Amino acid sequence: MLTPQEERGRRVFEARCAVCHDAYSSNPRQGPGLQGIFRKKYLPSGAPANDDRARDAIMFGRGNMPPSQNVLDDQQLSDLMAYLHTL
Repeated sequence: MLTPQEERGRRVFEARCAVCHDAYSSNPRQGPGLQGIFRKKYLPSGAPANDDRARDAIMFGRGNMPPSQNVLDDQQLSDLMAYLHTL
């Protein structure tokens, strides 16, 4: 069961991220699957799997991933990060 913050993050994920990323699989779509993303030592990019690196990738983009700095506000980003930790 998700907390209210994680649930808000799930909705952000569904609206902004799910078109390219699968939350409950490690199989790639247009971007990598994110199941267990923070249980691994490294993100798919090779960067350490920590909040700072994940936030940077979300906010500033990476490779084919578009930046979200002008799309997500601070609360949405915090909610999304909380949700990603549940995967």
